[in-house]
Amino acid sequence: MATVYACMAPGLEEVECLAAADVMRRCGIEVILASLGEKKSVTGSHGIMIEADEMFDGERCRQADMIFLPGGMPGTTNLMNHEGLRAALLDFHKTEGKRLAAICAAPTVLGANGILAGLHATCYPGREAELTGAILSDKPVVTDGKVTTGRGLGVALEFGLEIVRLYCGEEKAEDCKAKICLQ
Repeated sequence: MATVYACMAPGLEEVECLAAADVMRRCGIEVILASLGEKKSVTGSHGIMIEADEMFDGERCRQADMIFLPGGMPGTTNLMNHEGLRAALLDFHKTEGKRLAAICAAPTVLGANGILAGLHATCYPGREAELTGAILSDKPVVTDGKVTTGRGLGVALEFGLEIVRLYCGEEKAEDCKAKICLQ
């Protein structure tokens, strides 16, 4: 089964991270919550503390099938400034079979690193200019090639289900959608 490496920077949008991770785990995807801060406990943008599974490890990250970036502020800025993450993102961008996913403001990290050039992408409204080279979409969740982007908190479940669809198929995603009563 697929492994998703969820990068939790201090100041992340808590629900974007946990809602998507919950949906993926329900469907059998291994989700590793990795702290990019100084300790395993990460405090989000709304003061909610989340205990990560482990500290960020570049090698462990590279073993995953997907890197997932939750948004939020200043979480997105902290993602942007993490050199180990940047190196892993660029490696994934070049490596066949590796996927990237980012929601809310976090797609701007992909844009800043040239990863969205020529791809359809979405992000939190007002941040579109930071999706350098992307073809902007107004859809709530967009997958183009091996990159999935989402607009924000309101689509976190749909975003998680898109990742389930990519790794587990349409039937599994629809079954999960019904079980969590998502219309």
